[in-house]
Amino acid sequence: MQNLLSILFYIKRSKTDKQGKVPIYMRITYDGKRAEVSTMRKVELNKWNSKANCFKGQSSEAKSINRQLDIMKNRLYSIFQKLQDSDENITATILKDIFIGKDDLKKGILQLFEDHNLRMEKLVDKDYSFRTLQRYKTTKKHLTNFISSNYKADDFRVKDIDIKFINSFIYYLKTDLNLSHNSALKYLAYLKKIVRIAVANGWLEKDPFYNLKLKRQVIDREFLTKEEIIRIMEKTFSIQRMEQVRDAFLFSCYTGCSYSDIKKLTKQNIIKGIDGSQWLKFKRTKTKSLSSVPLLTVPEELIKKYEDFENPKGTLLPVLSNQKTNSYLKEIADVCEIQKNLTFHVARHTFATTVTLSNGVPIESVSKMLGHRSIKITQHYAKVLDEKLSEDMNNLKNRMAAFENKRKLK
Repeated sequence: MQNLLSILFYIKRSKTDKQGKVPIYMRITYDGKRAEVSTMRKVELNKWNSKANCFKGQSSEAKSINRQLDIMKNRLYSIFQKLQDSDENITATILKDIFIGKDDLKKGILQLFEDHNLRMEKLVDKDYSFRTLQRYKTTKKHLTNFISSNYKADDFRVKDIDIKFINSFIYYLKTDLNLSHNSALKYLAYLKKIVRIAVANGWLEKDPFYNLKLKRQVIDREFLTKEEIIRIMEKTFSIQRMEQVRDAFLFSCYTGCSYSDIKKLTKQNIIKGIDGSQWLKFKRTKTKSLSSVPLLTVPEELIKKYEDFENPKGTLLPVLSNQKTNSYLKEIADVCEIQKNLTFHVARHTFATTVTLSNGVPIESVSKMLGHRSIKITQHYAKVLDEKLSEDMNNLKNRMAAFENKRKLK
């Protein structure tokens, strides 16, 4: 097979410099396909032997340059031999890339993940949240275990990722890790972003996700009723930390703020709105979109409650770690006899449903307060409650009855 590989040196007359020198290039031809690479050497035009493809004469300069060209040729043959021995795919471009140190076609997906995560780590709280970084790290962990289990390898070459690999990973997430369909798709979305980076850099010829259509399953998002909110609000807690978690949760129920948003809110985020009342204005941690929320009585009272509380970071409320917060919320649900999986995100759903939409706030306004870029996103959070439907239909009945009465009078 070695007779398929041809290496020769030539000069580019079109690139003659002011000193009359021309650059020497190496042409790699394999199986009829070519690639060229600069040798970073130059020679005077009249000193180049076009037939022998070398520097003319026996001068010290000629011997030096010809020796360097021989070294390059031998190195390329060595690369070729290694690729053959390891049964790797060989093209003129691959040979060139390895020769110049651009060995990106051998990049592994786990290495690419690691490089991405290290860069992201330096941009936490600037372009990304710590929580987003953790999700990428968790995806890499699942992918590492998947590759080890399915391929008995430490990594998997990016250029070999195809639809079969992706479907196998989805199957692994759902079976070995027992994840729901939507949870599996979340991890797949992070893998997709890394694969798209590889495609953009030319490390992967085709995007294996291009024709893959996976839809999230519509699930009923849990939220609290008015009665359940009151039950939590009126409960007395002997443990201070549990009370603080309850208060942060209620603050979210009446503002729609996420855990990561509440964690960073300070007095600077409270402004006087166009109506003269107090508003919260802040950039959402997740989307960087501006969120504006008029403060209702409950969050105003909670802010006053913790005015003199010593928060090291000067935040409006004391906020525990995400893990401890959700752990305490489980206990709060138990003592308040609430048969729901209470997490901090349930408060955001509650704001969208029980507090706003069920009280006649238009979905466009709810979407803006939640900091969503699209009403479609808000629709995933929001439910139209039976109580609100009944109220709307009664209003419709009354309007229609009034219309009929007017018609009869005519």
